[in-house]
Amino acid sequence: MTAVRPVRLGLGDVLRLGLLGITARRFRAALSALGIAIGIATMIVVTGIPATSQRALLDELTALGTNMLRAEPTPGDPPVELSSDAVERVARIGPVTGAAAVANTHTIVRRSDRAPLGDGSGLSVLASTTNLLSQLNGTVADGRFLDASTSRFPTVVLGYVAAGRLGIDRLTPNQAPQVYIGQTWFTVIGILAPMPLAADVERAVLVGWDAARTWLEFTGHPTVVYAKARENAIEDVRAVLAPTLYPRLPGLVQVSRPSDALAAKRATENNFSALLLGLAGVALLVGGIGVANTMFISVLERRREIGLRRALGATRSHIRSQFLTEAVALSTVGGAAGTATGALVTAAYALYQDWQVVIPPLAVLGGVVGAIVVGAVAGLHPSIRASRLTPTEALAAA
Repeated sequence: MTAVRPVRLGLGDVLRLGLLGITARRFRAALSALGIAIGIATMIVVTGIPATSQRALLDELTALGTNMLRAEPTPGDPPVELSSDAVERVARIGPVTGAAAVANTHTIVRRSDRAPLGDGSGLSVLASTTNLLSQLNGTVADGRFLDASTSRFPTVVLGYVAAGRLGIDRLTPNQAPQVYIGQTWFTVIGILAPMPLAADVERAVLVGWDAARTWLEFTGHPTVVYAKARENAIEDVRAVLAPTLYPRLPGLVQVSRPSDALAAKRATENNFSALLLGLAGVALLVGGIGVANTMFISVLERRREIGLRRALGATRSHIRSQFLTEAVALSTVGGAAGTATGALVTAAYALYQDWQVVIPPLAVLGGVVGAIVVGAVAGLHPSIRASRLTPTEALAAA
């Protein structure tokens, strides 16, 4: 007699067989996929919400100046003068992302030209580069800051404290207030919000760099230089900042230490990374247990079907492929639905808290791919167990 060769199933046949169990038992399949989706959605939520809150916390720490350095000459007689191109020199340092400067014009600001010369209200008049506000993480409470056009004209921006001392709390569109500096009237075009990173700027009247040269006999030498740099290189920038500004005697330039908030930020990043990894692992484990439980129950419920298919000639590999494909299909559907649901929940919570939405790409990728892998692993043993049932055992047990 000629031996009968077992029929080989193509990929399309395997997919149809695997999906047959899902379509024939739609309610059970829907509940199974729902359980997987809940597990994956939980993974996205428990990683996305902490990542979003981490970003909000890191942004708050960054606002404290974790990436900013301040350099200025040490007091002395005669005083050290930084070169007029100090900002350009600092900007050329590799890790530096931005540089700005202010300079004391040694002039007095008065609310009126009739006020006594000694009535300077304890305020300083500083020449400022136009990018100062962005480098100090500052904001304008009213009006606008100096720009390329206004910095050439007699216009000023008042620090928060300076505005209070001068009695100018707001700007009106039709009648802009003015202050008297030196022998010239300057129009107030902006009032700054509080700036905890730069208390000296809060108590200052800021004049454009070119305007200070024209009307206040400013020589163009900055007195304070602010530098922003990549946080991972902030210590290296600090080491070369003084020699860059004053190569002859770097010791005559004092540079601020990196903010203590930088150490807190780095510790926060490390702790959150470990937390997110642990939460993702737990969520995937829960999802895998759900898939495995579903597939074991499926094998127990469908012994009659397994016995009948084995009696009709289905091989063990056919049974394994069927149940393994079913497990992967359920995991794929559940993983996709869970990933979408988790992302929506995370985004809704972030918007409610007025946070920047942060959904880790690895969590999204891990949600779908992880569900498929976990489904395959969890469905492997039940599929092997189903394939080992002989037709008589399966039909007798059913």
